[in-house]
Amino acid sequence: MTEGAMLPIFSLLALSLGLAMDAFAVSVAQGASRRGTADGLKIGAAFGLAQGLMPLLGWALGAAFEGAIRNVDHWVAFVLLGLLGAKMLREGLSGEEASPAPALIGWALLGAAIATSVDAAAAGITLPMIGAPIAIACAVIGLVTAALCVAGVRIGAAYGARLGKIAEIAGGVLLILIGSKILIQHLFFGG
Repeated sequence: MTEGAMLPIFSLLALSLGLAMDAFAVSVAQGASRRGTADGLKIGAAFGLAQGLMPLLGWALGAAFEGAIRNVDHWVAFVLLGLLGAKMLREGLSGEEASPAPALIGWALLGAAIATSVDAAAAGITLPMIGAPIAIACAVIGLVTAALCVAGVRIGAAYGARLGKIAEIAGGVLLILIGSKILIQHLFFGG
């Protein structure tokens, strides 16, 4: 595999990790509330599916308005990912102590999965700039999220909810870095 082919893979994995951190933080809190392995699989499936489908919605909206944003797409990616990252940083750095999380089942699980994947819809607009095919990008985002959520429930059961804040901070930093990379690459390297 060439070095040029590795960049979209690295960017896609970094984006996937950044987007998954909200769902991971919720999963850690669920694990800290003593949820079991079966619950972890359900949570992983719900969050992974929502996180995998929402970028498709964002990508479709971006494609619909491609002509209007073509000359500023790098700025759109930078602002969207920067704002999403800043939001995650703010939430991760807030001094608020997490109260025990109520069990996410049924409609509550669906609502949480959609709520944590709204940022993935916004990030979906930026997918063409990463260079990965949309179907592969959505699958990778969904699978990374599902795997991290299953692991998050187990980690939360073992270590408690405080790790969720660290995950949000890391995710925020990743999203800001990806947005900055897209902007710098476009402005200075023409791509």
